[in-house]
Amino acid sequence: MSERKVLNKYFPPDFDPSLIPRRKQPKNSQQVVRLMAPFSMRCNTCGEYIYKGKKFNARKETVDGEDYYGIKIFRFYIKCTLCSAEITFKTDPKNTDYSAEHGASRNFEPWREEQAVEEEDRLAKMEEEENNPMKALENRTVDSKREMDILDALQDIRARNARNERVGQSVEMLEKIAAEEPETEEDRRKRLEDEEDEKLVRQVFSKVAMPAGSSGPSESTSASGETKTTVTVKRKADGLEPDVESLLPEATRAFISSKAALMPATRKKLKVDMKNSLGIKIKKVTKTAV
Repeated sequence: MSERKVLNKYFPPDFDPSLIPRRKQPKNSQQVVRLMAPFSMRCNTCGEYIYKGKKFNARKETVDGEDYYGIKIFRFYIKCTLCSAEITFKTDPKNTDYSAEHGASRNFEPWREEQAVEEEDRLAKMEEEENNPMKALENRTVDSKREMDILDALQDIRARNARNERVGQSVEMLEKIAAEEPETEEDRRKRLEDEEDEKLVRQVFSKVAMPAGSSGPSESTSASGETKTTVTVKRKADGLEPDVESLLPEATRAFISSKAALMPATRKKLKVDMKNSLGIKIKKVTKTAV
């Protein structure tokens, strides 16, 4: 049993392959092959539908007297899965397809019908142009008009794209011009407020040089080689604390002064003794000695 799997077998020295009898077969013998249905079909006997890809044990033979430019045409025999009726189909090398021959009809495929109709129209048009020169001239005129229409549509699309591109560039230019516009009143007011804030910060916070050796956030070395430490303090360097009103912006100070000028002077309320107002008299009790 192990001999059947070996690659080389023993042949005796006196072995002559020409002495082996040849089996005689007919010239066009049929072969049993395993195939799948190349298209969906319907059996003409029982009406059973056979879908594309159904597997069959088929018989294959070469068709006598038929070929396409030297390419052989093969015929296949299969049986219906329901009634076992014989179905045959052939190869179609012209259309790189298969064609139903006997026992079944091919299901309708609209795309194949469209291709066939287009091919027939093209062949009929070519034949008509060969026989009628005026028809050929009319067809060429129609084709040239169609090409001109296509070129016009293409030119319109290009012009539209160029216009859109110019519009985009103009929008960018307008944005740039708007960014470079002169300063408005609001921008000027905002800039002045920022300057006032900076001025106030410089008044409140000041940097003082401390002697060397003291801890500080930053140290610097002078030209003479002395090391100085710079410290930022919240008050002025002279030790004077600024007034509260001086810390306010000028507009706020003017508003407060105008408000104070308009407010009337208020009188102080006199303290009233609640006992006298209610008419209550307190009698003092004297202690007598026992």
